Amino acid sequence: MNKKNFDVALVGMALFAMFFGAGNLIFPPYMGFLSGSVWSLALLGFLITGIGMPLMGIIAAARAGGTIEHLAGRVGPNFARVLSIVVILAIGPLLAIPRTAATTFEMGVRPNLPWLPPAVSSLIFFGITLFFALNRKKVVDKIGKFLTPFLLVTLVTIIVKGIVTPLGPLTPGVIDNAFSSGFREGYQTMDALASIVFAEIIIVALVYKGYKGVRDQVKLASLAGVIAATGLGLVYGGLMYLGATSRTLFAADVERTSLLIGIAEGILGGAGKVALGLAVSLACLTTSIGLTATVGDYFNGITKGKVKYKLICIATVVFSGVFATVGVTKIVQIAVPLLVLVYPVAIILILLTIAGRRAIPRSVYIGAICGALATSVFDALTAAGLPITALNTLLAKIPLAEAGFPWILPAALGGIVGVFFARREQTQDSAE
Repeated sequence: MNKKNFDVALVGMALFAMFFGAGNLIFPPYMGFLSGSVWSLALLGFLITGIGMPLMGIIAAARAGGTIEHLAGRVGPNFARVLSIVVILAIGPLLAIPRTAATTFEMGVRPNLPWLPPAVSSLIFFGITLFFALNRKKVVDKIGKFLTPFLLVTLVTIIVKGIVTPLGPLTPGVIDNAFSSGFREGYQTMDALASIVFAEIIIVALVYKGYKGVRDQVKLASLAGVIAATGLGLVYGGLMYLGATSRTLFAADVERTSLLIGIAEGILGGAGKVALGLAVSLACLTTSIGLTATVGDYFNGITKGKVKYKLICIATVVFSGVFATVGVTKIVQIAVPLLVLVYPVAIILILLTIAGRRAIPRSVYIGAICGALATSVFDALTAAGLPITALNTLLAKIPLAEAGFPWILPAALGGIVGVFFARREQTQDSAE
């Protein structure tokens, strides 16, 4: 294997480990459980937003310059800064970090230490998180190198055995549109948002390895992304199938974490439940430490050191620790409005950047974003329990709205309007 192929494989495995967040594992089985015999349609939708968009996010961010603000800069510097703050908060204290602690409690602590209250579990979890985030101990990276393979081996064992000897037959699900449901469930991984952050890390790693040209960086980052996407697709697909074959074994209102634990126990017995719970808990801990450090670095950087890294980390774990006690299900419900609002914007930025960042006029970016937000804002309000009935009735008539994508046509129309303004400006400039 030559150096370039070796570097691609190495970066690809690192990227897989970064995306392979333990908290993400609770979504595919649950989607399979809901979709039942049409689980493959749900998987297709889930793979687009849970894997396809993160892969494209890596490529787009690499082309744009490596950061969120580079990617969103074509819309405007203020928009880019606001979006970057929203993304960092989403993958940080608002959603992702509290979810790691809640998942740890529900999958690792509660099944094995049922007497330990969630508040105490959260306190211990974030005490450890803060210690390592402040001290930047390399031991976390070393533990992570062993944790990811251990978690992967455990999951592969469960998946293979579950395919060879299914838990039950495939039966009809309870959702009307499996594809759009899977598409939106993929939002919950938050990997399309995280990919924009991870891109900068990948670019730095490639520069360190000697690849300083933008073309080489984009090409190698893309190939590494394909490796990571392939691994994630196999794991997510296997887990979704297991969820689909478990419909007859669990109550209709089963929680996501309980479902995954039940599947592991049903396939491998008590040892499987303990092994999966332990691996997921430790993986969530390393994720929490990494995300806390990322939040600290980001806000320390944009304030030019005026707000200290230590203070940001403390504030992050305190907020996350309190929020984590509401449980995974509640955190997922709270996440829906924000993700419904932000994801269409991220998708548009990624697609336009890949299509041709410099060749596409700025007005097209602005028009497409405004068009998407014109519907996703109200979609988010509805998800938050604050529907505006008259507008929702109107939006429901938009093509693709019934499938769950009311923002696509307005975004396209906004982009077309942007083309018109761009040509008008060119005509005026030529006349002058």
